[in-house]
Amino acid sequence: MQDPQSESQLAIGLIFWYTHSRMRERIEAVLEGIRPALARHRGDVELVSFDETSGIVSVRFKGTCVNCPLSEMTLKAGIESVLREAIPQIREVISVP
Repeated sequence: MQDPQSESQLAIGLIFWYTHSRMRERIEAVLEGIRPALARHRGDVELVSFDETSGIVSVRFKGTCVNCPLSEMTLKAGIESVLREAIPQIREVISVP
């Protein structure tokens, strides 16, 4: 039989995993709605991570978006704006290499 503290830690871990997993699903669902616009320019975006403590989403541009001079505008005025409206827990979206 496990001690109550171990069971409590396991429960907290499972709740964190489930919550984090659901948040990634929500972010991916929003990104799916954005991808067609990027694909028209032969680009794409990939979810790298979401930090629940800071509310920061990290994405990676792919295709022609990688070297596009407008990628920062796409990131802030497009992707970040849409994600923040859809998911209030998101505070910022950053691009990583």
